[in-house]
Amino acid sequence: SVLDPATLSFSNMKLNFANPVNGAQKTIDIEDESILRVFYDQRMSAEISGDDMQDPQYAGYVFKITGGNDAQGFPMKQGVIMARRGRLLLTAGQSCYRSRRKGERKRKSVRGCIVASDLAIINLVIVKVGDNPLPGLTEEGIDNPLRLGPKRASKIRKLFNLDKTDDVRKFVVERTTTFHTKGKTQDEKGPEKTVTKRPKIQRLVTPLVKQHARR
Repeated sequence: SVLDPATLSFSNMKLNFANPVNGAQKTIDIEDESILRVFYDQRMSAEISGDDMQDPQYAGYVFKITGGNDAQGFPMKQGVIMARRGRLLLTAGQSCYRSRRKGERKRKSVRGCIVASDLAIINLVIVKVGDNPLPGLTEEGIDNPLRLGPKRASKIRKLFNLDKTDDVRKFVVERTTTFHTKGKTQDEKGPEKTVTKRPKIQRLVTPLVKQHARR
């Protein structure tokens, strides 16, 4: 059964906004009931129009609900059609659970995928940018590059929208680290050294791989 927001007592809630374009992320405390009322009874993966939030700074925006937690830290789980907490028998490979041993199953408490007023935080992703830039999210000049990117060839093509003719090796997300080398003594620092790290691409089809396949 879906909870009726009119029968519940409202409290402060946090909205965690994420902008996948520039990697920015910001958490805002919301006390206005008119803004929070838009999210009640909505499910995960639902898209919310910023025009319905009755705040001019969100006009034209479209947000997607990706999850949330209640005050005790229990996460929302996709596919559980309820607006309260429940206990499920989870196995390896399922969300909200990390198995420690092979074949292990465990009964865990999770929240349903329906947003209710007793949530402490809701995670949102910006799907469409509106008219007014949000400070710290959609402003110009914000650039938080990916620290770790995909390493599988097909997922790199999907991230950068590449064709099969494009060279995947030119689009691998790499990171540069600068550190001091060891000096002659324990307290002395040596010269700076810059190292660039990049992952080994998995499932990359090269002429050598084709040659092995023909054997």
